[in-house]
Parts: sequence; structure tokens; C-alpha cells
Amino acid sequence: MNAETLDLMLRTELPAARRGNREAFGRIVSACQNTVTAIALAITRDVQASEDIAQEAFLSAWQRLDRLRNSASFLPWLRQITRNLARDWLRAQAQRPLSGEAAEIAIGMAADPSPEPSDRLLRGEAEAAAEDIISALPEDSREVLLLFYREGQRSRQVAALLGLSDEVVRKRLSRARTSVREELVQRFGEFARSTAPSAAFGLALAGALATAVPATATAAVVGSGVLGTGAGKLGMGGLATGGAAGGVAGGSLGLIVQTLTQQPGLLPGIVVGTIAGALVSALTWWYLARFCQTPREAGQIRRFMRLSAVTGALLLLCLMLAVVFGNAWVAVTVAVVGLAVANYQHLVVLRRIMEPILAHPANASRRGEYGYVMGAKSAWLGTAIALAAIVFALYRQGRF
Repeated sequence: MNAETLDLMLRTELPAARRGNREAFGRIVSACQNTVTAIALAITRDVQASEDIAQEAFLSAWQRLDRLRNSASFLPWLRQITRNLARDWLRAQAQRPLSGEAAEIAIGMAADPSPEPSDRLLRGEAEAAAEDIISALPEDSREVLLLFYREGQRSRQVAALLGLSDEVVRKRLSRARTSVREELVQRFGEFARSTAPSAAFGLALAGALATAVPATATAAVVGSGVLGTGAGKLGMGGLATGGAAGGVAGGSLGLIVQTLTQQPGLLPGIVVGTIAGALVSALTWWYLARFCQTPREAGQIRRFMRLSAVTGALLLLCLMLAVVFGNAWVAVTVAVVGLAVANYQHLVVLRRIMEPILAHPANASRRGEYGYVMGAKSAWLGTAIALAAIVFALYRQGRF
């Protein structure tokens, strides 16, 4: 896969991966697994550790795709995740005391710095080859040479995967060849090819992905964020922002919190959105109930709020489906249509119910207050806030 094909693949597959498509992310893994394991192996010089680190790096990327602004940033970001994990592994190994067989081997090697082949077999052929062959190479050439042999000895492909120029790759390859014996370079080539991740690596990672929660895929967090719609808008919204739109604004607060804090998964948006929506719903009900003078009027308000609940639940469902199966513009369109329906209920249906209630002499002093809190200006302000919150979060998640 050349650089142009790789770039096209990432631009095609990443949007689907953000929406939770594991097959799309699996194709990205297949294209990048040699790179990630080579980086990890160059740092750790341990074959098994390099594959464990690579799997952890891919899982971390899957769960934090919402931090990615564009496809061109994916490979540099993934390489940095891998290097950080590999260095953490090295630090952990340095602080871990040796025990058992590992301690005996270390003591024996300290006593005899040139162990016999039989002693080396105790450490395992692959482990010894990794440590000895990689250590013999210049540090800045290890990733390049590993990937060069794993990618069919194509320097341009190595350059694209590591974010280097072809000239730099060729220089590092040349430096590695001149710094060690030809025999060692040949051994290294065989070692690099033999330790490349197999089909088992992909299968193991696929199993791990099946139980991992993708952050952006579940960019249905947009839908969950507006669980304020499913709770707050149900009560026709926030007092300060007006009507039904206020409920969506309350739910969108959860979405903004999830986006700004870059917390993976649906939970932050759901929790914050639901709490905000429930508070908004309670406040709205409390506010409208203060105007009711008879049980009949209170019953009308309750029926209206049930209607609002159905509208809010439908909007929530449609918005979540739009985010998961559509694109950003579909989600925005659904939000606009849903808010228009909700505002019609607020500005037309609720107004008809409230007019005779507000006509009571007991409510004379509060009519102006009601118009300010629940009037058209307040409702449209809430609509603007809700839409701005949704567009902002979609933009931060790279959906536009």
C-alpha cells in the first residue's frame, strides 16, 4: 500500500470508525499493525511486549477517536501513543525486581559476559535475537530497518508510515548497514519478517475491540447528550433559555462537557445531560404549576407535559439514529426539525392552555414575568443555544 493509497484509506475508513464501525477500524489496524509493532519492538526489544503494547495502542486509539481532528493526524497520533506506552513499559521493567529463573539468568550473565549458546537458549531464541540484534543498531535506525523488511523493502512506504522523507529513510538504512556486519543485517531481516504480527494478532485485537466502547463512534453521544431532551425538554425546557429549546440546551450541556473533557464513551454525556434535563423539567413543572388555580388547569398542564415527553423521546431517538447512521448535516437537520416541532408546542399549544389561566386576577402581577420567561424571544434564544452546542460538539469531534 503506497502513501497515496494509505492516505485515501484513512480518509475513507476513519469517519466510519468514528461512528462505531469495527470493520472499518479493523482495516485501519491491518494497514498500520506492522508500523505499531515495529515502533514498540524498537523501543522494548521484546517481541511479546511489542505485540501487547501494539494492541493496547490500537485499543486506546479506538476509545479516543474523538480527540482526532482530521485523518492526516491519525498516524502521527498513533505513533506517539505507541512510543509513550513502550517507554512506560521500559520504566516499569526497570523498577521491577528480578526473581526466579530470570534472576538466575541475570546472575549467570553477570558472571560470564560471553555466555555459551546453551545458556542463551534459556532466554529463548526470539528474545535473545530481539535484544542482541536490535541493540546492535543505531537507535534512530531501528524502527526504519524493522519496518523496511516487514514492508517488502520499500523505503517510500516506510517513509509514509513513519512520517519521514524518503531521503531520511535511505540515509538511516545506509547508516545501519555500515555500522554493523552484513551477516547481522541479514539476520536482522529474517528476524524482522519472522516477528511481524500474524493473523492471530488481528483476531486477538478484534476480540478486544468487541468489548471496548469507542468514544466517537458512539458519537451518538450527540444523541445521549440531548437526553436533556428526553428529560428536560419533556417538561418544555429551561426557564432562562425558554421552552422546549431550553431542554435541548440543558441536554447539550452534557455533550459540551463530554467533548471539552475528552472523556471516552457515552457515560459523561448521558449522566450530565440527564441530570441537567431532569432539573430543567422539574423547574418548568414547578413554574407552570404556580399559575394553576384549579385541579382542571393543573390537569391540562400535566397532559401537555406528557405530549412534550413523547415529542422529546421521538426527537432523542431520531437524533441518535441520525448521528450513528448519518452524518453531521443529517444530525443538524433532525435537530432543527425537532426543535421547530417542540417550539410550536411551546409557542402555540401551551399558549392556548395558558391564556385563560393567566387571565385569572390572581395571576395579574405575573403575566409580564411569564411572557419574559416563557415567551418567543426566550424560546428562540434557547433554540440558538441548543443548535450551537450540537454544532460545536460535532465540530470538535471532527464530524464536519
